Formats: sequence, structure tokens, C-alpha cells
Amino acid sequence: MSAARTALALAGALAIALPALAQQDFSKVAIRSEKLAGTVWMLTGAGGNLAVSAGEDAVFLVDDQYAPLTERIAAEIGRISPKPVRFVLNTHWHGDHVGGNEALGKAGAVIVAHDNTRKRLSTEQFLEMWRATVKPLPKAGLPVVTFSRDTTFHLNGEEIRAFHVPRAHTDGDVIVHFAASDVIHMGDVFWNRLYPLIDTGSGGTIDGMIAACDRALGLASAKTRIIPGHGPLGTRDDLQAYRDMLAAVAERIRTMIREGKKLEDITASKVTADFDGVWGKGFIPPHKFAEMVAMNLIRNAP
Repeated sequence: MSAARTALALAGALAIALPALAQQDFSKVAIRSEKLAGTVWMLTGAGGNLAVSAGEDAVFLVDDQYAPLTERIAAEIGRISPKPVRFVLNTHWHGDHVGGNEALGKAGAVIVAHDNTRKRLSTEQFLEMWRATVKPLPKAGLPVVTFSRDTTFHLNGEEIRAFHVPRAHTDGDVIVHFAASDVIHMGDVFWNRLYPLIDTGSGGTIDGMIAACDRALGLASAKTRIIPGHGPLGTRDDLQAYRDMLAAVAERIRTMIREGKKLEDITASKVTADFDGVWGKGFIPPHKFAEMVAMNLIRNAP
């Protein structure tokens, strides 16, 4: 990913947390597509990475970024397939993943998500980390099909399996497995080469993030293409490195908590220092990531 595209992606990620920034100028954002395998493409722009399955049956879209980008996303999909978007699957509720819901819903797409994602999209939410309020989506943008554990779509010659991973990035995260194409879309459970946002106010936990990664790793081989919520296209090795980083940081901070260290001691300790060169140059700076994990572990301590 080029420096310019990385900057756009991170600016989009920032608008998750600060709704006022969602009014930013999107005029220079380009939507780009890359065919991965079988029926599946990855699309990038501003905000969360998208996946498209396009084949003889329908166009199936995972996430839809921001509302101002919907026409450009549709145009790029039009270069892949002449068919309209029939299904939209939201991986979770954040604005850089669901902003196109309303327009796509009005155009006839069936929007699908986990039960908790619909609950959060249909009510006012509070982003705890930035003390910001997010208004509910209009009715046309809400999921009309929801599920509690998993669901499967039989489209375009393959099974598209979506399964809930509890209390990970949020309480409504969904991982999507394109089985025949050997592609996995992780949503914001996986931030490739970036420290992740864990939305603890929406039920997210560091332990849930690790468990979700473990579940995806169980499906992946060395050849699997893995789409992260943010960052460049990944491999199984990338996901393993990310999972191991999360686990190591969590264990270090747990040890410090057991030793009686205060939150300010943990955030000042540079507990992530040996990981910062790879993971610490993005949206979440190292000290903020350590604080996020520490607060999460303190809150959920037995």
C-alpha cells in the first residue's frame, strides 16, 4: 500500500471515532479493486476494506465504507459485474463499514448483520474512547436479516460462511469465509500492520480479539488470502504475527496488573516497544493501545 493510500485509509479509520470527521472531503478518494481468487475481489478506498463476490448468481458485498463513496463503489463494482448489489453483509456497526447501507438498501440490496450490529445501528451509540455520540441509521440502512451465531450464503458457485466472533472488536463482529475461493474477510478483528482499535464501549475485548484470530487461523492455509478491516491484504503468517502480538501484549499487561501497577505506570512503561516498529505507525499509537488493553483487562478482571 502506498503512503498516500495508507494516509487515506487511516484518515477513514479516524472518522470511526470522531463522527464530525466523517464530513471530510472525500473528493480525492479513489476506489480500487483487486481480484483475489475465484469469485472474490478486494476493494479499498477510505475506511474499512471491502470484499465483493461476483458471479453467475449475484453480487455479494461485505461492508460499504462511507455514504459519499457509494456511487464510486458501485461504479467500481460495475466494472467487475453488470449485476446490481443483491446482498450487503456488515461485519460490525462502525460508520466506515456501514455508511453506504442506506443508499444500497434503497436500491434493493438485502442488508445482513449480526443481531447486535442491528441493535447498535438502530439506536444512538456512544464511542467511549473519544466521548463521541453516533446517531442511529435511517430505517433503509438497517439490516433486515440478522443472525446470532452463523449463516451461509450459497452463491456464485461457493459457500459464503459468515460467523459471529463474540466480544472481539465489538460485540457484533462477523468473519466471512469464501470457502471455494479460499478468502477470509476479518472485518476489524484484524488490522494488518497496525495496532487495532478495540471498542470496549461496544463490548470489545482483547481476549475476544485473540480468540477470533484463532478461529480464523483454523480455517486458513498458507495460500489463503486474508482481508483485514484496515491495512494491506494479508496472509496466514500476517494474521499469526498479529495474533501473537495481541497475546504477548495482553500477557505482559496482565502481569503488570497482578503486580499492582497502576494504569499510568502501564502506559508509561513502553510495554509494546519491541512491536512498535511494525504495528505502531498507524491510527492507534503505542501508548494508546497499551492504555486500551490495560483498561479492558482491569475492567474484566475476575
